[in-house]
Amino acid sequence: MAETVDDLSAPLGKKTARSKRRLRLPFTATQALAALLGLFLVTFLGFALFNHDPLGGEPVVHVTLRQAGDHNAKDGKAAAGEKAPAASAASAVQSAKGHTAQTASSDQKRITIIDGSSGARHDVVIPGDGNSENVASDAAPAMMTGINPRLLEKSRYGMIPVVADGLKSFNVYAADADRAKAAKMPVVSIVVGGLGVGAAKTVDAIMKLPAAVTLAFTPYGADPAKLAERARAQRHEILLQIPMEPYDYPDNDPGPQTLLTTLGPEQNLDRLYWHLSRLQGYVGISDFMGARFVATEPAIQPILREAAKRGLGFFDDGSAPRSAASAVATALAMPFGKGDITIDAVPTPGEIDQALAKLEELAKERGYAIGTASALPVSIERIANWVKGLNSHGVMLVPLTTAMLKSKSS
Repeated sequence: MAETVDDLSAPLGKKTARSKRRLRLPFTATQALAALLGLFLVTFLGFALFNHDPLGGEPVVHVTLRQAGDHNAKDGKAAAGEKAPAASAASAVQSAKGHTAQTASSDQKRITIIDGSSGARHDVVIPGDGNSENVASDAAPAMMTGINPRLLEKSRYGMIPVVADGLKSFNVYAADADRAKAAKMPVVSIVVGGLGVGAAKTVDAIMKLPAAVTLAFTPYGADPAKLAERARAQRHEILLQIPMEPYDYPDNDPGPQTLLTTLGPEQNLDRLYWHLSRLQGYVGISDFMGARFVATEPAIQPILREAAKRGLGFFDDGSAPRSAASAVATALAMPFGKGDITIDAVPTPGEIDQALAKLEELAKERGYAIGTASALPVSIERIANWVKGLNSHGVMLVPLTTAMLKSKSS
């Protein structure tokens, strides 16, 4: 009836818009989203309550434990996918304990598994495979040959020098020299530094320079300890260069663990221990790019005091005109030397020859002289050539320790 009324009352020529029925849901979009979130929350709570995982959220490490029999496997490799889950730590411990007695050796590795809930510790011994090359590259250097173990003590970074039974590294590792002869004639010493970084140039210096030339190693490089060991095998005396703060630091940065004037004594000593552990068998330490540091007495004094306590000498390369190292070393009564002439300040054959001639003249005037150089090919060549005629000039080439002792007595 309503439709009939509408048709009669509608204007002629126009159709009546009939009302349309709309489908309405029994809930809104907001209500649907809230229901989904509630369902997710209930599911999560149910999983957390009824799933027993006491180590949930704890970091997990899977370690492959290779037993002695594994070495007989094809290609010497363990079967792929064999891993020791953290949940079986107790059984791994028992297995490792039973295997330790058979495979006890210096290259065994021990890991500690800590239970995240109870705090219980389980030690697991992993038998070594006899291959020392598996040691991580950042581990402390192994003991070098020809090193007296009594002159070393363990630090948190590795083995560092110590005085034992009156023996000091300065005396024990000093290169051989005819000191009686050196006391009667002018002597020169040459210290070639910056070694250890760049194996080729380091080997050139070791093999081409006379044994009486002292070699100074930085603590950096892929394996400075191995190169230092080779230098000692060729009867070179060695120094350890300690990176110290230059005036233009940090624009000119010597490298990691640099000793800084802005750090306290304890922090700098900790950094010193890191450097001391990088290699062994050195007679003393030297500054490396450290003009500001050696000129700051409150900074250099604790370092030299520690070096003296550990039986080391100190060599000042002479790059800092206002260095306080000499006065501090004298007060500590420690062996000390200072570079007089930088031989390759201008690295050309002519300039190097002139510097060597000046070094020779200074030795004749004062009785001793110390020159410094880097391991440039031209420097090595000119020094090696100059040494050949040195004895005929009435001057003796000696290791740094001999010159340091002579300078102290003169």
